[in-house]
Amino acid sequence: MKTSLKSKFDSYYDLHCKHLKLKGLMPKTIEAYARGIRRIGEYFDYRIDDLSQNELLDYFHKLKEKSSWSTVKLDLYGLKFFYLHVLQRNWVDIPIIKSPKVKRIPDIVTIEEAYKIFSTTRKLSYRVFFFTLYSMGLRLGEGLRLQTGDIDAVRGRIHIRDSKGNKDRLVPLPTNTLNVLRRFWKVHKHPVLLFPNRKRALRNIHLVDSPLDRSGVQTAMKKVVKELNIKKNISCHSLRHSYATHLLEAGVDILELQKILGHASLLTTSKYTHLTAYTTQRAEGYINQMMNKFHIDWGKVL
Repeated sequence: MKTSLKSKFDSYYDLHCKHLKLKGLMPKTIEAYARGIRRIGEYFDYRIDDLSQNELLDYFHKLKEKSSWSTVKLDLYGLKFFYLHVLQRNWVDIPIIKSPKVKRIPDIVTIEEAYKIFSTTRKLSYRVFFFTLYSMGLRLGEGLRLQTGDIDAVRGRIHIRDSKGNKDRLVPLPTNTLNVLRRFWKVHKHPVLLFPNRKRALRNIHLVDSPLDRSGVQTAMKKVVKELNIKKNISCHSLRHSYATHLLEAGVDILELQKILGHASLLTTSKYTHLTAYTTQRAEGYINQMMNKFHIDWGKVL
């Protein structure tokens, strides 16, 4: 019986993955939704097409006990996609699953801390990669996918392809970053990739057909942050946050920054105003100026 359920599940899962790819979802989303269906299938012994609301509540309740809200939501969205596109059934949200709305201000590094991260990173490929992310405000995946043909040295810009929301954009390419990338390319000379995978060593790097490993890059960042004893929650994405904050502090217009970062909404970009010392000092100055106009009468004692 279990063998037939597993066979049926495998057929469903294959169809699920095909729909995910044909809907044009981003690779990370496809991976997350596919992983969610695998996890749910294993939990219910591969019986996935006739689950009751109580069974799903039990699953998500137990998942939340050992995982983050992000994992819970991704599994829920993956299951919803499965119901709509594979089973072709109407989806009714499970009302009890509602993550709390939390607004967190991300940690950023100072310019001095960023320099220490670059100089302390031992592997050249990671060192150049971290600098590239920071100097252009790129997401991790955007940096990994960079190719030699994306560079427009004449106009001083770089073409970011297939970004979040399946959008392309042009990002300013600093002269120093261009020089660093040119020098780094002379080390590996890969015909296509700017950051080829290190798995074949330098002498065979031309045979590599994939970029640096995502988890390897993230692990390298954790190691250098720990070595520097930086008491902040710093990741590769923190370099993007830091870039945005430092540009705002330098006086770059927020609308221009929105285009550079590739944000669909200005509200997303505006969160960086909370991180700038410049805007904080300006707000404090305005508040003091306004409050100084008021006079409290101390004539009567309580």
